[in-house]
Amino acid sequence: MLDLAALDPTALLPFILIGFAAQLVDGALGMAFGVICNTLLVAVMGVPPAAASARIHVVEVFTTGVSGISHLIHRNIEWGLFLKLLIPGLIGGVSGAYLLSSLHGDFVKPFVLTYLVAVGIWLLVRGLLYPPKFRKPKVIAPLGLIGGFLDAAGGGGWGPVVTSNLLVQGAEPRKVVGTVNSVEFFLTLAVSATFIWHLGLDDIAGATLGLLIGGVLAAPLGAVMAKRFSPKLMLLLVGFVLTATSAFGLYKVLV
Repeated sequence: MLDLAALDPTALLPFILIGFAAQLVDGALGMAFGVICNTLLVAVMGVPPAAASARIHVVEVFTTGVSGISHLIHRNIEWGLFLKLLIPGLIGGVSGAYLLSSLHGDFVKPFVLTYLVAVGIWLLVRGLLYPPKFRKPKVIAPLGLIGGFLDAAGGGGWGPVVTSNLLVQGAEPRKVVGTVNSVEFFLTLAVSATFIWHLGLDDIAGATLGLLIGGVLAAPLGAVMAKRFSPKLMLLLVGFVLTATSAFGLYKVLV
């Protein structure tokens, strides 16, 4: 059994703050919980990469659930887009978990991060030079398939891949963020089910519990921010967050 009385609140505080900050960004911009948590846990807190990835996946089951409900309440979900992303995302996620379980994530990480840096810069330019003109995205199902596959195989990437591409196609930022966050709950649940079964509740302690507390507390606030931010500001923020986190991750991989 999990002994909550034995946990040190002081030791939990840094992980609560990391979870809160990462989910605040993710809930508002539709991306970066896994990227931010991985970066801070591994580079700052010294958590081993494998342990950091495992804990983040467990936490995301809960944070994406709360975030999805919050976006539902604030009417940030476009149901047509939701349904078009859901099934391909689940197929891609389950396939990635099975087919790439033996492939080291560091092999594909530099290519994915380079791509994300390029997309982030494009979004920054688009936000600075052009007022957003909303268009119906045309490429959806393949995007969900690839995003789910990369998320399962590399421990993250659903938000950066799917959100950024839908924004590049001209979709409305608020609806994109709410819809992508909501689909992510079902994706994370499907990919993490076996892992959680073998992990057991006893391991949901320490860093995992801290991330969970911070992430769940921040999830409703992220949905409110997504609703209130102007589309142009959201494009700029998404571009900045995606470029900064991906560039830092690429630097850590290459150096």
